[in-house]
Amino acid sequence: MKRSEFRFLDPLRVRWAEVDMQKVVFNGHYLMYVDTAMGNWWRALALPYEATLAALGGDLFVRKSTLEYLAPAGYDDALDVGIRFESAGTSSLRFVAAVFRGEELLVHGEIVYVWTDAATRRPQPVPAVLVDAFRAHAAGEPMVTVTIGTWSELGVEAQAIRTTVFVDEQKVPVEIERDTADAGAVHALARNRLGLAVGTGRLLAADSPCHPARIGRMAVSRGLRGGNIGRALLEALMAAAARRGDAEVMLHAQVSAIGFYRRAGFAPFGERFEEAGIGHQEMRRKP
Repeated sequence: MKRSEFRFLDPLRVRWAEVDMQKVVFNGHYLMYVDTAMGNWWRALALPYEATLAALGGDLFVRKSTLEYLAPAGYDDALDVGIRFESAGTSSLRFVAAVFRGEELLVHGEIVYVWTDAATRRPQPVPAVLVDAFRAHAAGEPMVTVTIGTWSELGVEAQAIRTTVFVDEQKVPVEIERDTADAGAVHALARNRLGLAVGTGRLLAADSPCHPARIGRMAVSRGLRGGNIGRALLEALMAAAARRGDAEVMLHAQVSAIGFYRRAGFAPFGERFEEAGIGHQEMRRKP
C-alpha cells in the first residue's frame, strides 16, 4: 500500500500526550487519527456531516474497525493519514485507512459503516447520491458547482449562508450585512453534490475610476472552510468580471483571509482599516 494510492491525505504531528511509556504512539490513538481524518475527508467532499445526514434522513454507525501495525511513530513525527472509499454494499460503506511517515507505511486498516434510518436506527439502503459523491471524489471530479445569477435567482440560499456566517458567527449587525446593492449585483452560489448550498459571494459594478468592480460577501459554511470552495467562488466571480469587461477588481479582505487572497493573485492596496468592527485590507487584481 502506497501513499500515491490515496487522493486524500490528512496531515498531523504527533503530540506529547499521545506517546506511551515505550516512547511510541499508543496503539489506541491511531483509531483517533483515522476518525479525525474521516471528518476532514467529509470536508474535502464539501459534505457537512450533520447537514448531509439530516438531508438524507439517515445516520451512520461503525460496524467494524480494524488496524494492522507495521512500524511505530514517535513524538513530533509528521504523519499523513490516508482515507479512501473502497466499496458500497446494500447498507454498508467500506473505507481503507493508512498512516504514513513520508513514504513509509506505519499502520493500515479498514472501517465499515452501516447506513441506518435516522429515527429507527435500522439498516437502510445507502442513498445512491451519497455513493455517487464518494466515487466522484475518488475519480478526482469537482465536489462543488458554482452558479452565477441574480439575487432573485440565488438570494434565498445565499442569504441563509451569509446570515449564518456574518450575523450569527461574526456578530456583524444585520443592518450592515444586508443592503440594497444585492439587487443589482452578480451573485455566485456554490452547491455540493447533494445540491446543498455551501458558499456564496457577490460582484458589484465599478462606480468610478477610483472604485473598480468589487467582490464582497464571500462566505463559506463554517465546517467546510479550507476545502477550496472559497477559491471556486472567487474564480467564478473573477470570470464574470472578465466577461463584463471589468479592468480591475477590488475586495475588502478580512485580515485573517489576506493569505487566501494573496494566493489567488490579489495584492494589498492602501492601509488596513476596520469595517463592522473587523480588521480589513483592500486588495486588487486584474481579471
